[in-house]
Amino acid sequence: MSTETRDAPRRALISVYDKRGLEEFARGLAELGFELVSTGRTLAALTESGIPAVAVSDVTGFPEILDGRVKTLHPSVHGGILARREPAHMRELAAHGIVPVDVVVANLYPFRETVARPGVSEAEALEQIDIGGPAMLRAAAKNHPDVVVVVRPDDYASTLAALRRGVTAEERRELARTAFAHTAAYDAAIVDYLGRAEELPLHLDVALERAEVLRYGENPHQQGARYREVGKSSLWDAAVQHSGLALSYLNLFDAEAAWRLAHLLARTAAGRGSAACVIVKHANPCGAAWGTDIADAYTKAFDADPKSAFGGVVALPGHVDLALAELIVARPKADVLMASGYAPEALELLARKRKNTRVLTLPEPGPAGLELRRLDGGFLAQRADVVSLDRSGWRVVTTRSPSEAQWLDVELAQLVCAATSSNAIALVAGGVAVGIGAGQQSRVDAVEIAVRKADGRAVGGACASDAFFPFRDGVDAAAASGVGVIVQPGGSVADDAIVAAAEELGLAMVLTGERHFRH
Repeated sequence: MSTETRDAPRRALISVYDKRGLEEFARGLAELGFELVSTGRTLAALTESGIPAVAVSDVTGFPEILDGRVKTLHPSVHGGILARREPAHMRELAAHGIVPVDVVVANLYPFRETVARPGVSEAEALEQIDIGGPAMLRAAAKNHPDVVVVVRPDDYASTLAALRRGVTAEERRELARTAFAHTAAYDAAIVDYLGRAEELPLHLDVALERAEVLRYGENPHQQGARYREVGKSSLWDAAVQHSGLALSYLNLFDAEAAWRLAHLLARTAAGRGSAACVIVKHANPCGAAWGTDIADAYTKAFDADPKSAFGGVVALPGHVDLALAELIVARPKADVLMASGYAPEALELLARKRKNTRVLTLPEPGPAGLELRRLDGGFLAQRADVVSLDRSGWRVVTTRSPSEAQWLDVELAQLVCAATSSNAIALVAGGVAVGIGAGQQSRVDAVEIAVRKADGRAVGGACASDAFFPFRDGVDAAAASGVGVIVQPGGSVADDAIVAAAEELGLAMVLTGERHFRH
């Protein structure tokens, strides 16, 4: 800031919707000799707290109009904010009787909160689009070498401290960056709302903020961080880590996959058991089961593939008591253990016996949004894959039909297969995924891997394929495992031959008409 003296005191303009910390901050500014200028309800709050403040209308000589839509959009305000502290600009301000503004404190109408309310009308939403606030923030941020701009109540204390000792150029720049990020995220929320009816919006503005720095990225030599959408809280913001090492990029990637699939299985557990467990390794399920209780589901899921479960991610959508914790520590370690809750003695045992395992409590995941994947110069976007278990759209194309018990295995196989990298095969028997073949270029290879992992435990169960069988070799390999039913989307030019092979082998075959590739 310029060190030249001037007759008027330093001026701070305050107009905030979020009034957390306002009184203390405004009082601190007044004690530093700032003349406070304010608007509407902010002015009323300051006056009520006994803090002297001048109305913006007294500065502009023009009343607030249009139900408060126009308050600060005036040269007496924006001239004071945008003027550089150089002789020519100062003379111009003086000629027009404009006082420079040295500090701008503003945050915006609650647009996101308004549109998140059920049943909100478009008129209500539009009324919460702030105009003057973003204009002031952008003006102050543009002129940050001379103007301090504050948008977050969390920055009030540090800003007061900086003003007392002298604000550095780096601090001014960081506050300006925060202000621009705030207005950019605000506009992104408006764009998102106005395009809400489009399946794939014409404009996709995503504003992100760094939520946490991770232990490392996909590999230890890569840096990694988790970002969240501005103004939104996520499953991971609500997570509580009780013990273990810091989370890495892959821990979170695998944990999200496991937690979502586990809750999907838990929601469909009626008639199949009362609980579910999923174990994921390298983004693919290696264990998944329904059980009579959470301990039974865990035991079945782990024993399905103990070798792959070592160092995996365990998702238990339920409560972990001491007995279950003892089962867990008796088996090879997991990298991440997630549950809905824990008994205190279970947490104590896990922290003592599994010092490196990240032990997390998580809430139920929210609905999956638009999926984005980086591409050169942009992103691929798609809606999340939803797996339907509605049998009314499925066709049994063989003489033999699945038994009711086999239908339940078909459903679990279908859910697990859709969560597995393509080409994918899932073998399920008795409510347990006993063999999973993932990420193979050849479908028959995926079948053979699943059959080898099942090791004779798939007899009478179900085989799910994420896409059609191009040749009968995959059907032959599945039949060798002893399964009684195959579920697949169909759609191959060889469908007639594939169905004939199933008939010949005495299998039931169900066509869903819906592929579930996952890359």
